[in-house]
Amino acid sequence: MTASTTETEAQRIAADQALVAKFLKDTTLFLAPDPEIMNEHDLAPRTAEEEDALARFSDPHTISRIRDRVQAGANEGFEMVEQMGAAPGAKWGDLITGIYTASGDLALCSAGGVLIFSALVHHPIKFIIKNWINDPTVGVRDGDGFIHNDSRYGNIHNTDQSMIVPVFWEGKLVCWVASTVHEGENGAIEPGGMPSMAESSFDEGLKMSPFRVVENFEIKKDILTFLQNSVREPKLQYEDMKVKLFACLRIKQRIEEILVSDGPMALTASLRGTLENVRKEVKRRLTEWPDMSVRTYMIQDSTLRENCLIKINLKVTKTGDRLIFDFRGSSPEFTNRANNTVLAGTKGMISQLFLCFIWPDLPRNQACFAPMEVITDPCSTVAASYAAPNSQSLMSIFTVFSASQHALGKFLYSCPEKYTKVIAPWFNMINTFIWGGLSQHGETLGNLCADLNGMGGGARSESDGQHGLSPIFATMSDIGEQELNEEEVPFLQLVSKKLTRDTQAPGKYRGGMGYQMMVATKDSDQWGFMTTTVGAKVPPIQGLFGGYACGTYPLSKVRNVDVYNVMRDNPEQFRHSIEEIMNNQPFPGAKYTTHHMGMGFELSKRGELYMISQGSGAGYGDLLERDPALVISDIEEDLISKPVARRLYKVAFDEDTLAIDVEGTKALRQAEREDRKKRGKPFKEFVKTWSKPLPPANLPFYGCWGDDVSVLYAGGPHDRRDANKPKPIFMRHPKDVKIEQLEAKLLALTGKTY
Repeated sequence: MTASTTETEAQRIAADQALVAKFLKDTTLFLAPDPEIMNEHDLAPRTAEEEDALARFSDPHTISRIRDRVQAGANEGFEMVEQMGAAPGAKWGDLITGIYTASGDLALCSAGGVLIFSALVHHPIKFIIKNWINDPTVGVRDGDGFIHNDSRYGNIHNTDQSMIVPVFWEGKLVCWVASTVHEGENGAIEPGGMPSMAESSFDEGLKMSPFRVVENFEIKKDILTFLQNSVREPKLQYEDMKVKLFACLRIKQRIEEILVSDGPMALTASLRGTLENVRKEVKRRLTEWPDMSVRTYMIQDSTLRENCLIKINLKVTKTGDRLIFDFRGSSPEFTNRANNTVLAGTKGMISQLFLCFIWPDLPRNQACFAPMEVITDPCSTVAASYAAPNSQSLMSIFTVFSASQHALGKFLYSCPEKYTKVIAPWFNMINTFIWGGLSQHGETLGNLCADLNGMGGGARSESDGQHGLSPIFATMSDIGEQELNEEEVPFLQLVSKKLTRDTQAPGKYRGGMGYQMMVATKDSDQWGFMTTTVGAKVPPIQGLFGGYACGTYPLSKVRNVDVYNVMRDNPEQFRHSIEEIMNNQPFPGAKYTTHHMGMGFELSKRGELYMISQGSGAGYGDLLERDPALVISDIEEDLISKPVARRLYKVAFDEDTLAIDVEGTKALRQAEREDRKKRGKPFKEFVKTWSKPLPPANLPFYGCWGDDVSVLYAGGPHDRRDANKPKPIFMRHPKDVKIEQLEAKLLALTGKTY
């Protein structure tokens, strides 16, 4: 064989391989979420245009000036959505707007809003870039707009919808702008967009991979009609699509003004330069942290369908400028429960922690988390597979947030240079009512109350936490005005924003407290409620440096009563706190019950009470070091009762005047310290009785037990699994479990089954 023949054969083989590759590309059956996109959270490599721009525009003042103008544009877009949006989430700040580089990296987002939204939208933009720009049947052109909500392509859960708009200049793509809103209703199996009853992804409503819904700056009516036909609130779907689109167009206008005044090179240099500067600064700050590892964990107490113990395990290790979040040992995913999250959601939640609580002085972009690393087991509840439902991913990612916040507080405490105050974990659950049904106006609705935005703040290293301050996902948001909500929905909040006594997380500084909500349907025979949180049996957060966790918060109900008739005929019977109603039971003949906070959607009757409390942030420091004057102040404000204050803080005071007995307090506290010594044991002795080789047989436990992350338990000691060989966890339907229990009881009573 001659050399030319060998060369010809090689060319033929190469041509055949190219033909096969083209065939496979052209005949892809399904463009599923791309692991290359979804598993990557670092910045895209510099493009040639970015290299050129940074070489020409290196002046930090120019970059800063343009960045400020871009930031102002993002803030303006945010305010437009907040003022004009229809969804409760839009009205009260559960939204965000952002600007992305031509490669899809988040360069800046609005100062207010839900940061994790923007921190995840780079995934669908990169999907569009990879798959649609050069696709002859799709393409990306000036005047286009793309919609998206599926978390598997980059989001939290399907209730959040994004509008994504490319920005062109002289025929060339220069950047992207986007707006994301918690819309609520999305056609899921339960109203309101967050179905805890979902047993597969097909129960979760709209699953929109990124696709074009706008051409020539106009929403396509055929696509719009399809989307409206798929949800319970067609007006909401249309209105907020328009609002998000026009907010994006306003930001696009502000970007174009920069392009006119400074040119595309300056804009590109500012966007990329901001990202690279933040990434560099993050690595520099990490070098100041001590090299060490911190281990912690959080427990979820239900799947929202059944009570169980679900472990979120975390080890954070810092070495040099590397920071590694190791979640190995966390619970495996639940194949038919909605409390899973995808890996991107886990990463997005941690990045939000850094930009809102750890380093809030940094520009709000994706570079803050870019140099960090995340390790998980495959098919974990914090890194679920494509098939697992995740409409209630908040249960996983919120406890991920708290575990990370708990661990990072110890790094910050040990760091000489602090860019924010050390803080105990924030309360982390959306304790609110999700609602749906036929309104007093005859419209079918489904959404939620913005009361979830009033989570209690964690105690600080030198002061108490703030009451009902903000949610962990949006430090600049509002809890809404119930009176405005009542114009649209057929229920009243009979008690709203009243702080719940004796629910504080104690410490040298106590956590900020939550408020209670009592609702009752009034003007509809087809209206219901649901609640979707954990923390009714096991606190979802931990205290810091001797501070305690918050309490647990169940749902309370009063059935077989019409409180509207009570307030009309016997108003003196009504009580204005959950504590009084459940303890005193003032309504004769009514049924008083409690329920964990994973209540699926249920229809309510006129005047029946549903009562919950928002949670409190964690405490900081030893509660025996709390200033007695602060304890008395809490008593005066009815934040804590006298007996609880005495028992917790060991403060002596006059029952009537509340005057502090200084010497008596010193004696009580010294006696408690001596009692602590008597109760205490050397660590080696304590471990012998406390540490068990296996999880208890009577508790359904999921995750690693102890420090061995290679073995996971899936329900108890009887089900051990290799963490590297994932197996799905399939939970039985609660009704089937209940029927089996009743049949067994019937058999025991009668000796036969039916």
